[in-house]
Amino acid sequence: MKKLQLTIIDWYIIRKFLGTFFFTIILIILIAVVFDISEKLDDFMESHAPLNKIVFDYYLNFIPYFAVLFSPLFTFISVIYFTSRMAYNTEITAILSSGVSFRRLLIPYFISAFVLTLFAFLLNNFVIPHATQRKMQFEEVYYYHSPRLVSERNIHKQIEPGVYIYLESFNTLTNSGRRFSIEKYSDGILISKLLSDNIQWDSTLNKWRISNYYIRNYKGDNQEIISGLRIDTTLTITPEEFRRRDDAVEAMNLGELNQFINEQKLQGTQNINLSLLEKHKRFSFPFSAFILTLIGVSVSSKKVKGGIGMQLGLGLLISFSYIVFMQFSSQFAISGTLSPLIAVWIPNILFAFIAVILFRMAPR
Repeated sequence: MKKLQLTIIDWYIIRKFLGTFFFTIILIILIAVVFDISEKLDDFMESHAPLNKIVFDYYLNFIPYFAVLFSPLFTFISVIYFTSRMAYNTEITAILSSGVSFRRLLIPYFISAFVLTLFAFLLNNFVIPHATQRKMQFEEVYYYHSPRLVSERNIHKQIEPGVYIYLESFNTLTNSGRRFSIEKYSDGILISKLLSDNIQWDSTLNKWRISNYYIRNYKGDNQEIISGLRIDTTLTITPEEFRRRDDAVEAMNLGELNQFINEQKLQGTQNINLSLLEKHKRFSFPFSAFILTLIGVSVSSKKVKGGIGMQLGLGLLISFSYIVFMQFSSQFAISGTLSPLIAVWIPNILFAFIAVILFRMAPR
């Protein structure tokens, strides 16, 4: 098999691609930061947030998330922009006329797309979770000016195999719940049930304090009833489970996210699709760089009259359509209509089909 050797033209395209991408992303991020500052400046001043924390704890950790979120858009715009300019200057025509096939021309594009895919994957799974965690910590102290009340009602959870808890309500400000019960099963048979009026987290002992309780222990046809005013116990659940923000999964690396999903499955959590959606997006989103690159080259490699405006407009339309379609399909996963795996890959499959059609129509 003949070894692939990158030519001067290949390196030229790679430099153009990556250079345009990073220039575009830096420019857009700067604009986004300016708008975000103008929106939140009053909140920062009101909470007396130190400048160094605003810069290093908030905005330095805001940038990676924003960059990856819109990386498909930046990738597509970059390809459209510099390829259209090459076509307008007849560089693409000269390359194809020299005997280079259109398939061979795509190699430096796909090498660049691979670099961006790897870049997005590593950021998504290992850098952004840590950055998001620090950004959330900053928001809790300086953006939300008072502790946020999260009051859940009618909570059903399996906290370990065969052990189920129920709470009528739980208040995260007081770390207390009302109408608590815990049931233990063995081989599908109820062996013990505890009922109580209140449950309170004791942070000094790291235990739950259960008040006005009684316990039924089932032993065959007999029952043992135990009651009391107070009992301290350890459960495999803490108040953080109830206080967790909806976007907390974004602050988990891949290993933590997989562990959290397993815990949610064990507990019978109803909104597990949110976590599964986040997991599958971390793989499908970076992969979109290849599809959008192929579409971008196919659309912009032909010289058109009137400059590159039409091609840029078409590129923006397609890239925004991809992002909108991704968000649209995600809503079906959240509602439970579609599997999260299918929902996040449908846009890639659909746009891959479009990419193949446009590739066949591209100039040779």
